[in-house]
Amino acid sequence: MGAAYFYHLTQASMDVTLPRLLEKARGAGWRIAVRGVDPGRMEWLDQKLWLLGEESFLAHGLAGGAHDAMQPILLTTETMLANGATCVMSVDGAQVSAEEVQASDRVCILFDGHDPEAVQHARGQWKALTDGGCAAQYWSEESGNWQKKAESGAA
Repeated sequence: MGAAYFYHLTQASMDVTLPRLLEKARGAGWRIAVRGVDPGRMEWLDQKLWLLGEESFLAHGLAGGAHDAMQPILLTTETMLANGATCVMSVDGAQVSAEEVQASDRVCILFDGHDPEAVQHARGQWKALTDGGCAAQYWSEESGNWQKKAESGAA
C-alpha cells in the first residue's frame, strides 16, 4: 500500500523540483505517470525534461505516442496509466483517488505555494485522501531545504 507525499513548492519551480523527484522515483525502480490537467502544460514539461542535459537524462514520453506502454515516465492528462506506472506525480491540481494511492507505490502531489487556489486545492486533496484511509506526508521547502512538516497514517 502506497502513500501520498505532498510537496509545497515555495523556493524551486515545478520544472526544477519535478526532475529531482523523477530521478528518485526511477532510482527506486518505479514506472511513473506525471499527470497534469492541461495538454499544453504537459508539452511544456516534456520540453523541459528533454533540455536537462546529459547528466540528468530522464527517458520519458508524452502520452498519445505509439510507445506509451514502454515509457518509464509518461506525461499525461489521463487517469488511465498506459505505462503501468506504480508511481503517480500529480501536477497543477490533477486529481488522484484514495484507491489509486492505495494501489500505488507512491503518489506525489506537487503544488505551487505562491498560488492560493493551488494551496487550497492541495488541502482538499489531503483531507480527501487521509479521510479515505491513505497515509500521507506533507513536505515544505520554505526553509530552503525539504522538511517533513506533517504526517497522517503509516507512511
